[in-house]
Amino acid sequence: MRLISLREHQTYECETPTAAVARAMKATKLVDTSLTLDGRLLLRSGSMVGAARIVAGDEHVELHVRPKIGIARLLWLLGYARDPRGWRTEPVGLTPDQDLVPAMAVAFATATSQALAPGVLQGYRTVEEALPLVRGRLREADQLRARPGLALPVEVRYDDYNPDVPENQILMSAVRRLRRLPGVPPATRNSLHRIAAALADVTPLTAGAPIPKTAPNRFNNRYQPALRLARLILAGQSIEHVHGSTLAAGFVFDLNTVFEDWLTTALRQAIETRYGETITGQHQMRLDHDRLLPLVRPDITWWNGQRCLAVVDAKYKTPGSTPPRDDIYQMLAYCTTLKLTRGHLIYASAGAEPVSYRLKGSGVHIVVHRLDLSTPFTELNEQINQIANVIASVEVASGVSAHTAGPDAAAKEGGYAS
Repeated sequence: MRLISLREHQTYECETPTAAVARAMKATKLVDTSLTLDGRLLLRSGSMVGAARIVAGDEHVELHVRPKIGIARLLWLLGYARDPRGWRTEPVGLTPDQDLVPAMAVAFATATSQALAPGVLQGYRTVEEALPLVRGRLREADQLRARPGLALPVEVRYDDYNPDVPENQILMSAVRRLRRLPGVPPATRNSLHRIAAALADVTPLTAGAPIPKTAPNRFNNRYQPALRLARLILAGQSIEHVHGSTLAAGFVFDLNTVFEDWLTTALRQAIETRYGETITGQHQMRLDHDRLLPLVRPDITWWNGQRCLAVVDAKYKTPGSTPPRDDIYQMLAYCTTLKLTRGHLIYASAGAEPVSYRLKGSGVHIVVHRLDLSTPFTELNEQINQIANVIASVEVASGVSAHTAGPDAAAKEGGYAS
């Protein structure tokens, strides 16, 4: 087994594998591939992180791409986007240079083993089936429809106390997915086998079906850390690529989507709590009156009924000294369509105060924010609050939307050359 490990947005040069393996690497979307002048393979990772196993004949390759922000911070971003109350801190015991799949597998196996140590959670589940005797309640309509004139078997409905409850179904589904992934350490794989044996009477979730909600209560509180990790594992995108005798399988997250989902939730918490109204993600709209152009979806919008108060686009990239022209043009289109004089671009990079660019001929200001995801939680939370203040400052000053006035955080003025 050959292991290739990269960080996001890294270039890596290696000995050229077979053409089939090179094609399968590119098909995983973890890397782009090209050849150097001397015939070596050049791999360029992007914003996709995860792991894939590629098998082509006798050649076996494991490809891992790690996030720069570290595994613990990535898991926190993923979890916070789904449940802000449940993810107050990062998972413990994870180091920044761990690969994604081993880290998730170790954390999940540890949390699940602890959850199951007092015993497997059980609960009542309503069962409908045909039995040779009456148990619970007779389903008369079903009996007459399925077996008119026959006494047995009997269509019944009853409550059965067993471990086949949603909490265990989620854990079992995560175990099954992890056991198929590359890079799980042998000791952790053994732990997953023991967990699967403990949950042998549990029905896994159907592939593609929504993950059931499981509200915390006094019975399942010990399951919550394991359930949070299980939901993240099930949320990851599976890789399945088959071309002839070449197979690529794995598990990835798109950091662009991770950052956008987390930022939507973080701004919703910061803005709705302090200023009110509604934060919406991926609002669909048209740029033209005749509805001929394709739909566009700004990442984040803030609404007071039918009136848009602010528009925000999340960018998981480092913009350089000034934002890329395409980002400016995109935000200008959003502001024009939504009748706004101010739009916000938020980049996942370290930087100074927000800068506002006044665009000629439109009256639109585009405010550029930089958000450092690697900072401690208190600083990251402060950055979010500062951005929320800048976004809300115009509406608060005009008295249109705020429930309570926030501090004035006017951005520095700059210029953008067309």
